[in-house]
Amino acid sequence: MSRDSAQPPRAVPWSSPWRRAAVFVALAALLGAVLTVLDSAKAGADTVGAGSYTTTAPGPLPSGCADLSTNPRHWVTSNAPAGAVPTNDWWSSILWKRTNCAYGEPLFAQPLGFRAGSEGLGVSYSTKPTISGSGKGVGEYHFEYKEDFTAGVLGLAASEVKVDDWSDWTVSPYLSDGAHSLRATIGSGLPFAYFRARGGDARIKAASGATVDVWSHSGPTLGYSVDGHDYVAFAPAGATWSVNGSTFTSSLAGKDYFSVAVLPTTPSTSAADRTALAEAYAEYAHDPVTGTAVSYRYDEAKSTVTTTYRFTTDALEGSATGTVAALLPHQWRHLSGGGSPLPRTYVSSRGPLKVLTGVTSFSTTMDFHGVLPEIPAVADSSGADAATLRDYLNAEKADPTRQVSDDTYWTGKGLGRAARLAEIADQTGDTEVRDAALSAIRSKLTDWFTASPGKTGHQFYYDRKWGTLIGYPASYGSDQELNDHHFHYGYYIAAAATLAKFDPTWADADHYGGMVDLLIRDADNYDRSDGRFPFLRDFDIYAGHDWASGHGSFAAGNNQESSSEGMNFDNALIQWGVATGNKAVRDAGIYMYTTQAAAIEDYWFDVHDQVYPEGFQHKEVGMVWSNGGAYSTWFSSAPEQIQGINLLPVTGGHLYLGDNPAYVRANYQEMLDQAGRTQPGIWPDIWYEYRALGDGDAALADFRAHSSLTSEEGESKAHTFHWIRNLAALGTVDTGVTADSPLSAVFVKSGDRTYVAANTTATDSTVHFSDGTTVRVPAGKTVTTGAYTWSGGSAPGGTGPTPTPTASPTPTPTPTDTATTSPSPTPSPTGGSGSSPTLYPGADGTLTGSAGTAGSVTLASADGVNHDGTPYKPATFTATGLDLEYGNGQTRFDLAVDAQNAVGNGPQAQVSYDCTGDGTWDRVETYRYFATDPVNGWEHYTDGAGTSSTTGTACDLRKGTVQVKVWNAIGNASTVLGTGERSVLRLPYS
Repeated sequence: MSRDSAQPPRAVPWSSPWRRAAVFVALAALLGAVLTVLDSAKAGADTVGAGSYTTTAPGPLPSGCADLSTNPRHWVTSNAPAGAVPTNDWWSSILWKRTNCAYGEPLFAQPLGFRAGSEGLGVSYSTKPTISGSGKGVGEYHFEYKEDFTAGVLGLAASEVKVDDWSDWTVSPYLSDGAHSLRATIGSGLPFAYFRARGGDARIKAASGATVDVWSHSGPTLGYSVDGHDYVAFAPAGATWSVNGSTFTSSLAGKDYFSVAVLPTTPSTSAADRTALAEAYAEYAHDPVTGTAVSYRYDEAKSTVTTTYRFTTDALEGSATGTVAALLPHQWRHLSGGGSPLPRTYVSSRGPLKVLTGVTSFSTTMDFHGVLPEIPAVADSSGADAATLRDYLNAEKADPTRQVSDDTYWTGKGLGRAARLAEIADQTGDTEVRDAALSAIRSKLTDWFTASPGKTGHQFYYDRKWGTLIGYPASYGSDQELNDHHFHYGYYIAAAATLAKFDPTWADADHYGGMVDLLIRDADNYDRSDGRFPFLRDFDIYAGHDWASGHGSFAAGNNQESSSEGMNFDNALIQWGVATGNKAVRDAGIYMYTTQAAAIEDYWFDVHDQVYPEGFQHKEVGMVWSNGGAYSTWFSSAPEQIQGINLLPVTGGHLYLGDNPAYVRANYQEMLDQAGRTQPGIWPDIWYEYRALGDGDAALADFRAHSSLTSEEGESKAHTFHWIRNLAALGTVDTGVTADSPLSAVFVKSGDRTYVAANTTATDSTVHFSDGTTVRVPAGKTVTTGAYTWSGGSAPGGTGPTPTPTASPTPTPTPTDTATTSPSPTPSPTGGSGSSPTLYPGADGTLTGSAGTAGSVTLASADGVNHDGTPYKPATFTATGLDLEYGNGQTRFDLAVDAQNAVGNGPQAQVSYDCTGDGTWDRVETYRYFATDPVNGWEHYTDGAGTSSTTGTACDLRKGTVQVKVWNAIGNASTVLGTGERSVLRLPYS
């Protein structure tokens, strides 16, 4: 596909000097505008703990057609949801118009494609890819938008398309000319398109020159084919379709709704099979999808992520519920609930889509294999290699970040570089280099997390209208296009996670932890109730991966190159969440990490040989587009960089790249074949590190022979050597064993396993592996056992709770379940509440310092009434006679809740403090309620939900009382609350 030069490409970083020069020129050109902004308004700043962000733009804002910079809701109707507008989605170009200011660009929803126009919404089912080049020269493949027909209203002549509604993976385009209107609802994985037509008859008009065949015409149902693609149009009961050549119309019997579905048929499908499919789909034709939502649950004990995809439908006629859903490969490979797919599949740019009918929800379950702060230094302890590593580390002491530019991306790369050095130096006892790296991280983060009047750079700006946090100086369109926020900010968050282990005070909410949280929420807001940012901005929930472009305004839809930098963001959330005790952030990171790893396996690497079309012979694509993939990048034609952009940065969170060692070896060889080399000529360090995941000994030999290499900008020789040398000892990733700690991994070499577990908290922990191996991990340490027995690290640990003792409480098993019990936490020395700030709710209504036996109580139904903020039939737990000193922190809790099969419950918690036990509550904290899922199994309701109200001030407890009330704020069913070891309350006291 030739790119339209009028469409600004989403660039990613690379090492060529001319590119860096171009960036500096661009920044210089913007300086005048920046100074004008600063002269015209004194910069304001809002504080977040000790940090702050500016509310006066220090540079360019998002740009597009009309007045989008200041009015991002220009093409949003008054019916659309309030709050921040979504960006970085598959449908963003109809809301954020940049190239076609009337109708946006094609939208690719899998299996259907759509394009708005004056007469209605065009529909395409593309089954034949366009592949450029041949042999080694094959560049890209695209299932391009080729219109089969337009669905509209007779007489409609709309001048533009607007957005009337959206949900997690659907959107409702709206077209109107004042007298006629068409509202559609379309979505990822939906073979149906649902329409509301007003002001005239519904009309379906085939594309000019298309071959049309009407194969079924019976009352309100019309079966037709366009260029071999089978569709069925469904009008309301009592209506008929008039056929006039290739145009079909219906008065809809005075109603305003109809739908069209594409069938998973081929030209060889028999007439009987086609008819049977049409009849099966007819049951859901008038039960349109009105909303979609995802929920996820991380089970620590089993190390699994269960994701549930829900559809809300509205039966306009008949009694059917549910819809038809087409599952992508990363979904159907891990399907764990929702029914059995039909035997027929759809063709798509993501490979075969499997079909579920009558579905209101479906679930996937994936194993989470863990991440590490860094590869353990099992082979770095002595000898010549230890001396080599020391020399490499000492060479970095003066400038651990070694930035090549001062913008958000390159600052992030420098922070990531320093974090790797800090982790390695800590493992090997090099405190001077470790402290130099930590000092650089602290200094840069504190600078960027502080806004002040007159400051021209190194700060973040919050735009309330767009609902986004932009760092300035920006880079690669992160300001005007909202590109790549997850790429840039992932480095900041990961570096902050490393710093949090050594300086937990810096990372707490009263200092700079709040600014880290804002970066997380901007790129991928994990809190639906937080309207400041869109929910999971960069993460496409149904596609299972990120999109890099904010507007997605391209003929091929949205795109993303560096899937590995997207995973860097996900890993950063896991590391930060563990170090700070924020399970909501940790679990959001684990959900995106695990899901995206599966998506990358299929769509960037096609390890199963089922996604790329015949004729596209590459092992990997540099870029994934909405409608295909490309062996290319925005910035380079070198194979080392086309394939390598999906490998960097190399961190302990990128072990997923080694899940299939045979693929690693084959992919490495393809890079060499494409480049016509025997060694990588660009980014050799990245490639040797990747090769080590498939063959550590070969990678180490390569590095030793070419150690004079120039490091990639985010790398250092110290890290490259450490990574390769230790993987050569450990072997390859073993995905056959999991653990009940997020910070864990298993390696195998010559049949011998090494088990690795890290503890970035301040409390000792025990990690249990699924094959029965147990590892005791002191606070702040990384420990290995098995083929290598080693311990390293001297961090005091972050503020988070012990990783495993309270991990994933298990519900009472049903007769068909196998019970799995998480290890019990060690009781406090007193076994009572009198001197312990860590309390556990008992089934008898007490709060004690002893975890006790796992149990449960039942929270009464909210009886369909909203009790948000007001306890209603609560379960109450009380501790008395407490003598504790306030520690200037915040209340923490982790409550195990299970709504079982109920939909729409919302448990809510309130924590009250009576400082002297006189019966008066001196401080009351009410937390936002937690929306439960209808899947059996415990979920974690944590303080990460945030407070909805707080009264009074904190105080020391002198024979004081603490009380917790938990109730259902919303819902029509009861909820089970885990007691004993299943739930915990941590007071900010000592």
